[in-house]
Amino acid sequence: MSEDLMSIREMSRSFGVTPRALRFYRSSDLLSPLRRGQSRLYSKSDRARLKLILRGKRFGFSLEQIREILELYNPAEKNLSQTEAALTTARERLADMKQQYLELGFAITDLEEQIEEGEAALLKLRALAEAAPSEEK
Repeated sequence: MSEDLMSIREMSRSFGVTPRALRFYRSSDLLSPLRRGQSRLYSKSDRARLKLILRGKRFGFSLEQIREILELYNPAEKNLSQTEAALTTARERLADMKQQYLELGFAITDLEEQIEEGEAALLKLRALAEAAPSEEK
């Protein structure tokens, strides 16, 4: 394979994704590999796009948000619109994540309290069970 083009197997290995994931991104029009016979060949541009896709997924962006950012790629304007859109989406996602983090903190505290209450109730039930006379026939 040329240094500029990679096969689906090389892309999978290089990025730690399955060939199925690459086919999904292609069918979703997020990647556009070259077609040579039955083979798909991925360019440097495809590799850069896949990096952005995987980063967006890791941050919890939807595929539609990722697509919108990728579609704004325009080197003629130094990718100004793309960068602005990415930052806006990132700020919104960060705000969502911080809210989820707070809610998760409250849920953890509540669950810890419920466990403590449950353990205390269990101790009482065991003590009652041990104190009760056993019924023998």
